[in-house]
Amino acid sequence: MLLCVDIGNTSIKLGLFEGEELRSRWRIATDRTSLPDEYAVLIRSLFTAEGLSTQEITGCAISSVVPSLTLVFEEVAQRYFHTESLILGPGVLTGLRINTEYPAEVGSDLVMNALAARHLYGTPVIVIGFGTATTFVAVSAQGDIEGVAIAPGVATSGDSLFRATSTLPQVALTRPRVAIGKNTTQSLQAGFVFGFAGLVEKLVERIRLELGSSARVVATGGLASLILPETNVIETVEPDLALIGLRLLYDLNRK
Repeated sequence: MLLCVDIGNTSIKLGLFEGEELRSRWRIATDRTSLPDEYAVLIRSLFTAEGLSTQEITGCAISSVVPSLTLVFEEVAQRYFHTESLILGPGVLTGLRINTEYPAEVGSDLVMNALAARHLYGTPVIVIGFGTATTFVAVSAQGDIEGVAIAPGVATSGDSLFRATSTLPQVALTRPRVAIGKNTTQSLQAGFVFGFAGLVEKLVERIRLELGSSARVVATGGLASLILPETNVIETVEPDLALIGLRLLYDLNRK
């Protein structure tokens, strides 16, 4: 079976594929201080909890925006799972053209999201990632990544605001009942949720205009379900988009 690892700034997603089927998925916190032995113990415990064995792993595909952890997981795959890793980087086939000034600057997670969205939903498509940042990847009718828009993440914005102000409390990001808050909690929830829904709608409108077509909109990331009910521009939420992209990447390069 194929183990796919998507290493982000806030969390690490792991998915175990048997053919095209995603058998199991996990999400753990990104810890830049953990050593290969520690991650190996954690992954083995996750497998054991679901009645799986790491001996079933026959391949590993990794995308990462944390370079130090790329090496850590490569060592984990080699030492503990006895398999070589396919790591998204220079020389790896993606089947995507990236039509930006500096293609190497486009995050590996964004490339994997685009690859999976194109495969699942066709083109043109806009992929919104609700993570540490809120990202918008524009994929043209020809299947190329034309560019990216990056805005602050929902949770990241909240953390920054709470640190910068002395009187505002940290509140749970849940769906607000009203836009005109009658207390501080309601006011913050309305500003974040409705505000980011408006941000999504405006950027999608502008990106569609520049793509020259009514592109489909796919969202992924932990907070996608929070914004989804507040806007009608998001058509599909696929939480495992990056993992599916890694499986496609592995199959493409294995061939």
